[in-house]
Amino acid sequence: MTVDAVLFDYGGVLTNPVKHSISAWVATDGIEPASVARVLRAWLSRDAPDGTPVHRLETGELPVAEFEALLAAELTTVDGRPIEPRGVLSRLFAGMHPDPAMFALAAELRDLGVRVGLLSNSWGNTYPRGRIDALFDPILISGEIGLRKPLAPIYELAVGRLGLPAGRVLFIDDAEPNVLGARAAGLRALLHADATSTRATLAQLLPGLSPEPQSARADRSLP
Repeated sequence: MTVDAVLFDYGGVLTNPVKHSISAWVATDGIEPASVARVLRAWLSRDAPDGTPVHRLETGELPVAEFEALLAAELTTVDGRPIEPRGVLSRLFAGMHPDPAMFALAAELRDLGVRVGLLSNSWGNTYPRGRIDALFDPILISGEIGLRKPLAPIYELAVGRLGLPAGRVLFIDDAEPNVLGARAAGLRALLHADATSTRATLAQLLPGLSPEPQSARADRSLP
């Protein structure tokens, strides 16, 4: 079937892997990795009923400052000192940066006439609004609309904003539960690992898209 629109997740798809930023934060703040794994595993569980601090943060129900206090209270440090809650999320996301290859891919798709949108679960973190506003339409950020992945209503809203049948929309995310949620809502969905493999898959679906980025093709054409 034809793909008329591609919806991108933000963190981990349009950026470097979020786990790299978390690892850097854990090392810098001297946090016991096991404590981070324990709390995130419990709070990130997509099968858990709504109401975990992460779920409430993602929908904007829980203020950032309250989430940071709850998270800091659950974590332990290697030297036993308390964790400063203020700014925890800023430190957690400090190492997350836009991936130029993925932004270039989204721009190429738009130039080919494919609509590109953004569908992201937010943790109170900031987005490069000038950059994403200029490229993506629609933009759905969970904390702004009160809905979160992988629940069906957020995908249904995205498809409605696009005005397309769900089966002609491809969703790209780095979290498997979100991919499965999209498929359950009728969208096509791709689990993102890296820019190279995602581009290669899209090139199979969209004949006008090269499996190589424009920069690589330009470099190869140089004498």
